[in-house]
Order: sequence, then structure tokens, then C-alpha cells
Amino acid sequence: VQLQASGGGLVQAGGSLRLSCAASGIIFKFYNMAWYRQSPGNERELVARITNGGNTEYADSVKGRFTISRDNAEKRAYLQMNSLKSEDTAAYYCNAVLESTTYCGQGTLVTVSS
Repeated sequence: VQLQASGGGLVQAGGSLRLSCAASGIIFKFYNMAWYRQSPGNERELVARITNGGNTEYADSVKGRFTISRDNAEKRAYLQMNSLKSEDTAAYYCNAVLESTTYCGQGTLVTVSS
């Protein structure tokens, strides 16, 4: 199983980035997908999740700015991040969850300069 996150980079505050998570080795459409982030000295936190049925949930800190989506045909999950703030700087990870099974991908780094 592989979850390959990409799309991170350096962006100015107020800018946008779109993260992508490409999944392989799983029946993607069955899995709930989530994005987490972790910044230095902080615990990993949930940013957003999307169920296999398309229901979404967001951390309060990103509501109205971030949008999670998925493309089952492409086996990809996305995180559109708008109005980025310096506090969004972190490594972003995607997870795939099905019942008691969780797969975690490697992170992609997002740096927001103020």
C-alpha cells in the first residue's frame, strides 16, 4: 500500500496550494480519507476527512479556507488550501482508513511565509 502526498511548497500568506494524495494497493473507493498535519513541537492534528460516501469534516482552524475532495476513479484525495496563514506551516500527511485498518503516507511540507 502506498499513499503518495504531493503539492506542498513555499507560499506567501494569503496564497493557495492544492495537495494531492495518490493511493495504490487499496480499493480506494471503500476507504475514508483524511489529511493530518504536524508542525515542529506539536502533535499531529486532523485537518480534514472525507468518508467513502463523500461526507466531510474539518478542523475549526481551517473551516471556510480548506476543502477536501476525492476522485475515486483516479484514486486520489485532495486538499485545496486557500487563504493560507503562517500557522498552517506544517508537514501534511494523508491517511486511508477502513474499519480498524489505517494506512499513513509520507508527508509533504507546506511553508507559509508572512
